[in-house]
Amino acid sequence: MDTPLTIRVDDASGAPTVELLRLHAEGMEANSPSGACHFFDVADFQRPDVTLWTAWFAGIGDAEQLAGCAALVELDGEHGEIKSMRTAPAALGRGVGRAMLDHIIAVARERGYRRLSLETGRGPSFDAAITLYESSGFTECGPFADYVESDFSRYFTMPLDH
Repeated sequence: MDTPLTIRVDDASGAPTVELLRLHAEGMEANSPSGACHFFDVADFQRPDVTLWTAWFAGIGDAEQLAGCAALVELDGEHGEIKSMRTAPAALGRGVGRAMLDHIIAVARERGYRRLSLETGRGPSFDAAITLYESSGFTECGPFADYVESDFSRYFTMPLDH
């Protein structure tokens, strides 16, 4: 990564964050069958069991550039779920996804979770994310939480060592 990246908790109220979450939702809908999307609405990031982070590249002067976002949902005291991982188009290929995923894994360990899971889709638009998850130690599993088996969704999990 050529520019320092700052990751911080976000409340999903700023225009750049809302825009990136909108782009994420549009991308999911464009690349998924009807009814197969499980992304959060902006209001979901206000829930007490959800923590949203955004990643920012330093800009010129006081300006910053939004590079990505990701959220962690506490399913129970030992299990977390990754949601809404998205890299901003201008930041693709700059290590943002890896940095966000590493950050979430570290926080999940700090919180004492024993397992971290996620749901994603199938097809070429999901391949880069799946490669990232698998390279970090996630393996395919069955549905968890309230998810149900489907032809489109893929589920991944990773046990967390402490």
